[in-house]
Amino acid sequence: QVQLVESGGGVVQAGGSLRLSCAASGLTFSTKVMAWFRQAPGKEREFVAAISTSGDTTYYADSVKGRSTISRDNAKNTVNLLMNSLKPEDTAVYHCAARSWSYSGSADGYRYWGQGTQVTVSS
Repeated sequence: QVQLVESGGGVVQAGGSLRLSCAASGLTFSTKVMAWFRQAPGKEREFVAAISTSGDTTYYADSVKGRSTISRDNAKNTVNLLMNSLKPEDTAVYHCAARSWSYSGSADGYRYWGQGTQVTVSS
């Protein structure tokens, strides 16, 4: 049974930082592209960042590029997202997702999903 469990969300003031973590189990982690998506109330789920199976290549949405860093530890089956200079528009539920081998920026391309962790940025 595949499980993706996110942690690290919370309430932070604008300009602050948060580090989100996702712990994966029940899958061959090193063969999975890992990604973060977010969904704000009344909005579509949107791509935030992704990382290749080896961790050598990363992808970011324009909205978070330069403020965020995605990383993974294949020995620990974890993927992290460090977000700096947070803005109120970053407020959303952040989901971890996994797909086999190749990158996709579309939510439809990911087979496995976590339940999400709430990030709230106050102005």
